[in-house]
Amino acid sequence: RQLHQRGHDIVVLAPEASVHIKEAAFYSLKRYPVPFRREDVEATFIRLGHGVFENDSLLQRVVKTYKRVKEDSALILSACSHLLHNKELMASLVESSFDAVLTDPFLPCGPIVALYLALPAVFFLNALPCGLDSQGTQCPNPPSYVPRPLSLNSDHMTFLQRVKNMLIFLSENFLCNVVYLPYGPLASEILQKDVTVQDLLGSGSVWLLRSDFVKD
Repeated sequence: RQLHQRGHDIVVLAPEASVHIKEAAFYSLKRYPVPFRREDVEATFIRLGHGVFENDSLLQRVVKTYKRVKEDSALILSACSHLLHNKELMASLVESSFDAVLTDPFLPCGPIVALYLALPAVFFLNALPCGLDSQGTQCPNPPSYVPRPLSLNSDHMTFLQRVKNMLIFLSENFLCNVVYLPYGPLASEILQKDVTVQDLLGSGSVWLLRSDFVKD
């Protein structure tokens, strides 16, 4: 709204199955077709919410989380792929001569679009899992000293707490590889050069972090 009031033209890209993004007076909405329905996305959210209340063992939670992450990430990856392979839409974006791309890099489709259009990317986000924000910005984040989210460790850890921290770190990498690794080959195909996920996350010109001191 603020950008619109200052005279900027804003275009919002959203899949046809988007749940929350609607038409609005202060931006133009461009939708693109995807191979799933809005009901599929809503079912994913509901399943994620119900999973919080399941009283499973640690091993059962890990297995179920892995299956959910694999299914949900495949759904979202297909949406990104259908956007990037939509030649008519991508050509119209090139012709529009935008100044910047504003995106949440939680899933790195926006950074691929920004690199394709050769535009600066402004990242607007809460957080990235698995320390990917630290990798993208090349900030040190050693698991021996920095407590992992949900570990309940402080920044003064005993040896056993450091071991726990390292185990959480390794499990995060395992789950995150399921979600993020496919974006490297997809970006490499679209941009016609070798690109890694770290390259995509390192392409942001400005990072706007929505954070809360008490919560974090």
